[in-house]
Amino acid sequence: MQALNFPTYHLNIRVFQEKKQIFDRLRKKFVALTPEEWVRQHLVWYLIEELKYPEGLIKLEHSFIVNNNKVRSDIVVFSTDAKPVLLAECKAPNIKIGNNTLQQAGRYNIVTKTKYLLITNGIKNICCKIDFKTGSITFVKEIPDYQSL
Repeated sequence: MQALNFPTYHLNIRVFQEKKQIFDRLRKKFVALTPEEWVRQHLVWYLIEELKYPEGLIKLEHSFIVNNNKVRSDIVVFSTDAKPVLLAECKAPNIKIGNNTLQQAGRYNIVTKTKYLLITNGIKNICCKIDFKTGSITFVKEIPDYQSL
C-alpha cells in the first residue's frame, strides 16, 4: 500500500481467502484492505496515538439520515457527553480532495453538527472549524488534539 503522510504504525495485515485484510482496532475485527480503509486505519491510529483521542469516543461508519437517505460517515468523534465534535471523511490516496469532498462532509454535518470537519486522502488533510452561531468556517492547519475539541 502507498505511504501516507501519517506516522508509520505496525498495522496487522493478513491474507484471508486470497484477499488482504487489515485489523480494525476499534471494531476489533479484520476488514477488507482497500485504499480507503488504509487511510482510515492510519487516521484512527493517528487520532488515538498522537492526538490522544479516546478510543471509546470514536465511531467508524456512523450511520444517519440526510435528506431521507441513509448515509455513513467514515469517522465521528464524540465528546464525553456524547455529542459529535469531529466528522472525518477518508478517501483513497489517489482521490483528489477538494470542494466535492468538503461538500459531502458538509451535507453530513447538517445532521451531525460537529465543530470540526476533516477530509483526508492520507496525503493531504483539510480540516475546518465551524461556528454554527455565526455560520463562519475557518480552515485550520493541523488536526486538533482531543483536548482542543
